[in-house]
Parts: sequence; C-alpha cells; structure tokens
Amino acid sequence: MRLVLNVIWLIFGGLWLALGYLVAALICFVLIVTIPFGFAALRIASYALWPFGRTIVDKPGTHPGALIGNIIWIILFGVWLAIGHLVSGVAMAITIVGIPLALANFKLIPVSLMPLGKDIVPVDALSAPAGALR
Repeated sequence: MRLVLNVIWLIFGGLWLALGYLVAALICFVLIVTIPFGFAALRIASYALWPFGRTIVDKPGTHPGALIGNIIWIILFGVWLAIGHLVSGVAMAITIVGIPLALANFKLIPVSLMPLGKDIVPVDALSAPAGALR
C-alpha cells in the first residue's frame, strides 16, 4: 500500500514540492552562511518525494542553534513551503483517494517551517529498540 500511495503522491504533488525544497537548498548553498539549511532542505526534499513508510522525529540531544536557525529558515523559506503544502493538501483533500495524501501534506507543514533539529526515519525503526535508530 505504501508503494501505491508513494507513486500517487509523486505524480500529484510530491515532485513539485520536492523541487521547491531543491530550489531552497540551492539558494542556501549559494549564500554559504546558510549551508546547514541547504542540507536540511535536501533531507526534506527526499522525504517530500517518497513520504509514506518514513516519519519525522526530533533529533536526540539539545540543539541550541536550531531555534535561531529555524527562525531564519521561517523568514527565508519556511512560510512559502508551508503555503505550498497547505494549498497542495487542500487540493488533494477534495477527492476521497487524495485524503491520505492531504494528511501527508499537512504533516509536512511543521517540518517545512522548522526543519532544524528533525530527522527522517523509517516507520519500522520506531518499533525497534532505542539504540537501533543509529
């Protein structure tokens, strides 16, 4: 079922959303100071291409710079990417088949606003023992 949902997702919005994250990553890499944001954008772009079967979790440990970085990210890219997910999610929610896709879009909104300090893991890894994630 994950494969079917991922293929439908890719065709009806995942590719365009991932391209948005790739553009954000390229801009971040050009600005040099925002290179860590670029890596976060690439991580989310891969998730935006193929979201089903993976989930987003907080990275273990404290991240003092993540809050400041997330505020800068929201101003530069986060709002626009979140609007993209919101518009895409509403459009997908119009049909019954699109409801799981819309929920995946809505699940990506918080990450599109605050990507630093987050990690993408397979859903199967969540049921594994705590030390098996790394």
